[in-house]
Amino acid sequence: MTALAKGGRTNFFGFVLRLVARIPFLFIAGRMYGAEELGRFASALVLAEFAAMLATMGEKRGLAARLTNGEGPDANVVYDGLLLSLIVSSIFAGFLWLVPGPMFPSGDYSQVDRLVVLAIPAVALTEILLAAQAYKFDIATTVRSRAVVEPWVLSIAAFVLFYYIRDEGLMLSFLASVYAALIVALVAFLKTYGLPRGWDPSPRVMGLIVIRGLPLAGADAIEWGTRRLDLFILGLFAAPSAVGIYYVAQQIASLPQKLKQSFDPVLGPVITKAVKDKDWGRIAKQIRQVAFWIVAAQAGIALTLGLAGDSLMRLVGNDFPFGTGALAFLLAAEVAAALAVTSEAALVYVARVRNLWLSVTTIGLQAALTITFMVIGRQYDMPDGVLAAAAACALFIALVFASLAKGYVLSRILGHSVNNFRWALVYAAAPAVLVGWIFMQLPEWTQLVFGIPAVLGVYAWVVWKRGFTEDDRMLFRKNIAPQIEGE
Repeated sequence: MTALAKGGRTNFFGFVLRLVARIPFLFIAGRMYGAEELGRFASALVLAEFAAMLATMGEKRGLAARLTNGEGPDANVVYDGLLLSLIVSSIFAGFLWLVPGPMFPSGDYSQVDRLVVLAIPAVALTEILLAAQAYKFDIATTVRSRAVVEPWVLSIAAFVLFYYIRDEGLMLSFLASVYAALIVALVAFLKTYGLPRGWDPSPRVMGLIVIRGLPLAGADAIEWGTRRLDLFILGLFAAPSAVGIYYVAQQIASLPQKLKQSFDPVLGPVITKAVKDKDWGRIAKQIRQVAFWIVAAQAGIALTLGLAGDSLMRLVGNDFPFGTGALAFLLAAEVAAALAVTSEAALVYVARVRNLWLSVTTIGLQAALTITFMVIGRQYDMPDGVLAAAAACALFIALVFASLAKGYVLSRILGHSVNNFRWALVYAAAPAVLVGWIFMQLPEWTQLVFGIPAVLGVYAWVVWKRGFTEDDRMLFRKNIAPQIEGE
């Protein structure tokens, strides 16, 4: 619990930094490049990032298990994963370079745009390097790489390149940002692990990693894909400008998701050690604790951003308020997903195949609902804003199913409940909604400057007083009593 609290606290600081850095990029992309260019950029990123997730071959979480089991010198174990990922990601990049059509559904792309495939190896290798650092409980590197360097390089490069190569500025900015993040992660990794000694990579070892990693890779790709499938399908049915508007809503709504990622790097190593000891009660307690921390924070941020949604979207550009309905569903989806993502953190180690099938069912349900909603919307000639909201609604329904199903399966396996719901969340939401409604009657600038802090402040105060136990408050303490470390 000490490790979870410390890791979450460190990465939460990274979440705040990433939030601050993401706002300039959305403003630059929306105001300077426009919704249509942003939509083309978003469509290309969907497939490139999906390929990168697959190319990690499950090492983002499987690496912790391999290091815990002592399959060799730590450095060599990590280099095996890096080499395999580099090979697979290069194959994916080569294929998409030769067949770029799926990345650009509109058919509008240049030779420079195709270079986005070079991001695939960079993203994949960075994920594994940061997972290796997290195993040593080094979360600061993740913060520097993902929350400081990557978003700020993206924003600054997008601004500068707009005046030199506007049509491809966003693509090149993305490439610059992912390679900058890779360099930061690589420097830290070399300081911690060094170069390999006596390393003899073999096809047999690579094959074993693939066999054990495929369920993890599938689960990782599907979890990531549920947040991108809606964007991809929307691109097939709606104009690029609608995709751009939806992308902005998705970026704002994904901010609460970063809170879950605050615990990802440290949750894996902590759970693998408990699995090795077969301490099922400790795993259930850790899942309940982290799931409540996540949902409590996500609900507060979702309420705040949702009540000020129209003003936030209008801040990016005059075309973007049409995505407010989608933003509301996307924020609700992130809250609904809290139990699913934390349960999955344990399921990938105790029931990886069952978890994979649940993930496949979830994304299948989402795809079926999204396509159904799109077809109906097109049949009745609904505007793009309604299509975007329908895509977000499909995601919400799918993630509710995932949370209920994965929470139930994990509870059965562990023999302990992992339910993270507390009535204090309802008690806190009620006054926060009232305060938000009051500020919504005031001018737009008042909603942004005073309304957002007021809503979040009221919610946080009630949750702290009515919902947080002593274990919950551990998250906010730097000095924790030694006896807690044994829990």
